[in-house]
Amino acid sequence: AAVMAGEALSGVPDVQIDGDGVFKYVLVRVRGAGAPAKDIVRGHGWAEYHADLFERTAEELAQHGLSCECLGGGRVSHRPEERKIHVYGYSVGFGRADHAVTTEKLKAEYPDYEITWADEGY
Repeated sequence: AAVMAGEALSGVPDVQIDGDGVFKYVLVRVRGAGAPAKDIVRGHGWAEYHADLFERTAEELAQHGLSCECLGGGRVSHRPEERKIHVYGYSVGFGRADHAVTTEKLKAEYPDYEITWADEGY
């Protein structure tokens, strides 16, 4: 089971965010049976609440036998024409995500971007 969970886990993209705009995001810790956990970032403009993002992510992961917990949320400002991403704010329901962790994930996904974060703002 651990090998299957590990494979399922490695198939989960670290980052899925909208290509443009300002939107909410959640930082989610994903676990498989007996496999190490990994943190993923999900941010989309369709989500009215951070819980919407987390619930959809949890449903998708459950189909692969993975469980998850929300580590917090915030907002992402993605400006592709300027190659900039800014991470800030917090989630009322889940609290503030560790934006430093989120930023590292985004840097791996968008290596040619300027990526910044701040605890200020909502």
